Amino acid sequence: MPDGKGVVIGGGTMGAGIAAMFVASGQDVDVVEPNVAARASLVERVNRAAIEIGRKEPLGRVRALAAIGEIDWQGVTLVVEAVLESLELKREIFAALEAAAPRDIPLTSNSSGFPITRIAEGMATAERMLGLHFFMPAHLVPCVEVICGERSDRAVAESVVAMTRGLGKKPVLVRKDIPGFLGNRLQAAIMREALHLVENGYASIEDIDTVSRYSFGFRLAAAGPLLQKDISGLRSVVVSHATMYPSLSNATEPSVILRDLVAAGKSGVQAREGFYRWTDETAAAELARYDRAIQKALAILREEDEAAGRRELD
Repeated sequence: MPDGKGVVIGGGTMGAGIAAMFVASGQDVDVVEPNVAARASLVERVNRAAIEIGRKEPLGRVRALAAIGEIDWQGVTLVVEAVLESLELKREIFAALEAAAPRDIPLTSNSSGFPITRIAEGMATAERMLGLHFFMPAHLVPCVEVICGERSDRAVAESVVAMTRGLGKKPVLVRKDIPGFLGNRLQAAIMREALHLVENGYASIEDIDTVSRYSFGFRLAAAGPLLQKDISGLRSVVVSHATMYPSLSNATEPSVILRDLVAAGKSGVQAREGFYRWTDETAAAELARYDRAIQKALAILREEDEAAGRRELD
């Protein structure tokens, strides 16, 4: 069980999932959530998510707070901001945290859109400020990205990598502050080509999703794209890329299909229409299936990690 205590700013879906990471590892966590209704359900939501992670250690304690001024800084080792995507709001929170948190505590942001360099701009202790990007659902997806800003101290970044690894995550270090970091850039490249193929009549939406899940996506849990090509052999990769690259999409704007759907209010499952049409029943069934699939994938990866740990001990 790792030592320390966590602080999470924001008790929404992402914040509760991030808080569960601490709780499942036996650490206490203070969660700041100004909204009264969200704060009332916070402890139950965090504990439920922590149980879903499946750890056997005793759960840590959750404290739901209304303001940063209520945080007990004793024993705190890491702060994660997880509020709405507003640069002004995030900068306001970081300024308040900088004034309140002891100088040796790393301050991190879960923003997926704003570079930590912009959030930390002009701050006196920007060297301790980092991006810490979790993927939805934050309590179940193992990977977390630790992002260095222009003024971030590399030693602080390495310490956050070690902390999150100790909390059961698979951290990766993003050495330069770049839009989308690693995971979202790779996803965006796939999404751009997927929509290009649909827009130009090469395949249906359903077939794009099928080939993604049951071909290269099927292999991704076993090997990342670079390792997989080492396994299959790089000579054929050179040949296939020389053939494909000239015809790949190089669009610099979001897809027309995507923009039209959003403009029409068809934003996905919650709106009951996006790339697919949904009813209350089919939406509930699909979300349940998705959660089961995530849990099964997590079980496979966890089994592999446990086996690797046993080999190290041997």
